Amino acid sequence: MAKVHLLEIAHGRSGDKGNGSNVGIIARHPEIYSFLVEVLTSEKVKEHMKHVCKGKVERYEMPNIGALNFILHESLGGGGTVSLKLDAQGKTHAAQVLRMKLEVPQHLLNLAKKEERQAAS
Repeated sequence: MAKVHLLEIAHGRSGDKGNGSNVGIIARHPEIYSFLVEVLTSEKVKEHMKHVCKGKVERYEMPNIGALNFILHESLGGGGTVSLKLDAQGKTHAAQVLRMKLEVPQHLLNLAKKEERQAAS
């Protein structure tokens, strides 16, 4: 097992949902999705994002596209139209979650690298 940033095995997108942000984490391979379902919990995301997220974190599984969707409640200082935060729409929240470190089996890292090489060619 190697301790790596989540971005080694997934990519993400994020945006605002009122006073909360929506963070989608997409596995780079179907086997990686199964791993993420096991280890990337709402609690882990909440702990990692506690400096931003003042409310609860909800997780939704989306196996048909190999993704997990997290709603970070109370993370935008009131929402895009009233927030004084620099990132009032939560556009950087996925990048912050992808900086989380996880213990990942080597074979999953190899699959992610293989997918990356295929996408580049």
